[in-house]
Amino acid sequence: MRGHFIFSSESVGEGHPDKVCDAISDAVLDACLARDPMSRVACETLVKSNLVVIAGEITTRAKLDYDTLVRRTIREIGYTHEDDVFHADKVHIMNALTGQSPDIAQGVDARKADGKKTAEQGAGDQGLMFGYACRETPELMPAPVMFSHRLGRELSRIRKSGRVPWLRPDAKSQVSVEYRHNRPVRITAVVVSTQHAEGVPHRTIEKFIIEKLIKKVLPADMLDRHTSFLVNPTGRFVVGGPEGDSGLTGRKIIVDSYGGAGRHGGGAFSGKDPTKVDRSAAYMGRYVAKNIVAAGLADRVEIQFAYAIGYPRPVSVCLDTFGTEKIPFSRIEQAVHKTFDFRPAEIIRRLRLRRPIYSKTTNYGHFGHRGNPVYAPWEHTDRVRELRRHAGLN
Repeated sequence: MRGHFIFSSESVGEGHPDKVCDAISDAVLDACLARDPMSRVACETLVKSNLVVIAGEITTRAKLDYDTLVRRTIREIGYTHEDDVFHADKVHIMNALTGQSPDIAQGVDARKADGKKTAEQGAGDQGLMFGYACRETPELMPAPVMFSHRLGRELSRIRKSGRVPWLRPDAKSQVSVEYRHNRPVRITAVVVSTQHAEGVPHRTIEKFIIEKLIKKVLPADMLDRHTSFLVNPTGRFVVGGPEGDSGLTGRKIIVDSYGGAGRHGGGAFSGKDPTKVDRSAAYMGRYVAKNIVAAGLADRVEIQFAYAIGYPRPVSVCLDTFGTEKIPFSRIEQAVHKTFDFRPAEIIRRLRLRRPIYSKTTNYGHFGHRGNPVYAPWEHTDRVRELRRHAGLN
């Protein structure tokens, strides 16, 4: 990308229809893993109006009350107002879950099978996964997507506090950042759309969002008199959530990852247990990229993995430092291969992915959590010293 440009990224709130689906799918996954860490879960959710459909393949020893789980998740999001068409206590739930295909299971299982080339645990699917990190923010994430997430997270906190009773669960944010010499220098535009109760004047919403949200959350030194603020630009946002639009698990994969600044292989995260490399290898990619940047080996890093279903090792690993490397690229590449193991079973073990941690990742990005000790171990920078040693720096 050229040195002078404007780049935009978006985030969506917990009540956005697609995020409602991600939340339900991850809640099902966590409930399975809490009772049976070896659960195989691929749960998809669809919502529209007052209907929830859960579908997919689950093999687990856990005994779950799916209806109760779905309603509790919707209630926690905040769809509990009497005028909500999509209401936690009133939605109709259709369950179309089955067991995992035995043909897929034999590829994932760590045992021999006819036609399988190895007895090791294999990848749960073929596909491409990317990891990314850069020095633009303290979280080593791209600035536009992190700013967008901060707006969404704070708006949700305010709504759930009850201090602003007209706020409703559906919301979106978007931040445009100007770069000079490939560094973020100012915010050129901020867009916030928030669902609201009937009868609230647009000027009240606009003033609140600009003064109590945008100017409180975003860096003051990146806002100026030329920054454009667009709040509920249609003028009205009363009908929202699944009443206003259908939702589906996995439709916000760019919001979930790097806001478009880093590439994405196309596989969604939510509702999938860690044998699915769409999720686990993407987490591993972030782990590798973040540790490289934190180790001072490069300022910007992207890594790609490609897997074949049933096969235990990636068929390719591709690293790119975009010319920001601080030592010869070959030494970084060598250090990565000496430090990290990209087999699915080892990714699961290293990142402790068989725990019910996934509902914590559903909203405001799966990356950039600053290595929370309870979840998101892929954000830890605990391999820095090892990387530097293998790169010949210690």
